[in-house]
Amino acid sequence: MSKDKTEKKSQYNAKPFVKWVGGKRQLLKQFERLYPADLKTKKIKNYYEPFVGGGAVFFGVAQNYEINNAYLYDINEELILTYKVIQRNVEKLVEFLSRYDGLYKKLSEKDRKRFFYEVRQSYNLQRFNIDYNRYSDDWIPRAAQTIFLNRTCYNGLFRFNSKGEFNSPAGKYKNPRILDEQNLVNVSKLLEIATIKRADFSEIKKDIKEDSFVYFDPPYRPISKTAGFTSYSKFAFQDNEQIRLANLFYELDEQGHKLMLSNSDPKNTNSEDDFFEILYKKYYITRVDAKRSINSDGSKRNLIKEIVVTNYPVCSTDTSSFDQNIPSTSSP
Repeated sequence: MSKDKTEKKSQYNAKPFVKWVGGKRQLLKQFERLYPADLKTKKIKNYYEPFVGGGAVFFGVAQNYEINNAYLYDINEELILTYKVIQRNVEKLVEFLSRYDGLYKKLSEKDRKRFFYEVRQSYNLQRFNIDYNRYSDDWIPRAAQTIFLNRTCYNGLFRFNSKGEFNSPAGKYKNPRILDEQNLVNVSKLLEIATIKRADFSEIKKDIKEDSFVYFDPPYRPISKTAGFTSYSKFAFQDNEQIRLANLFYELDEQGHKLMLSNSDPKNTNSEDDFFEILYKKYYITRVDAKRSINSDGSKRNLIKEIVVTNYPVCSTDTSSFDQNIPSTSSP
């Protein structure tokens, strides 16, 4: 990739187009000190994100480092549909969102609520008529509905029940940003280098190439009985899935790839919970500060610790704000 092209990408200023619980935009500055040295020295050309979610880390990496290819996956079919529409038909998507924006903002608060639930009901019913395996023009209004609901629902909770129904309630906003045309165009440009798939995280094994960096951001393990928000899709992500993911981490490590993984820190509420220390005992565990974002009580959205697991030591000139565990030398 040429220097001019890299500089141009850095000027896109693309950011997540959906609100995302647990999104990593607030952590990007901390993450920059945790990325592998090979990414910073331009040796890594391929980036993989098996739980792309809001995409904050991808946008940061794609705009600041010289990667040639990105592979983005998620199990949520609505999210992947929307990514692909932005990649292929951003202009038509903007047209649909412009209509939603105009209609919604002309309504009273009462009528906005009614309109939201009408759109949500239609959205849930129409899912049976969508072929999620074959791209079509029907995907464009579907993606517009996804963004509209995400931007106008309560607290940006992109949440689905076990039946696959979007079930977040209506939010109260004076001037929600339903249409951010310039950002969507910028995102579309960045997605030119991306292969986007609706798939389980294990799909990465079929696509992984040499000179690769993989970032895992799975649904977080709950740190309390009331913190169990894992329903980004109709598929649950329990401890057995965390273990399956760790097995993949070990497998990819043995192949020589650079790996980084985020999760909740159980020690926020239970200092004796060593779930991740045991699961990733071969690797480096760094703790970073994050702000709660889904607690309905604003006074409780305080800083908590999250863990970042890497299969390489953090090579940073400033690790003073980090708490890093050195991996065990015992076999896994």
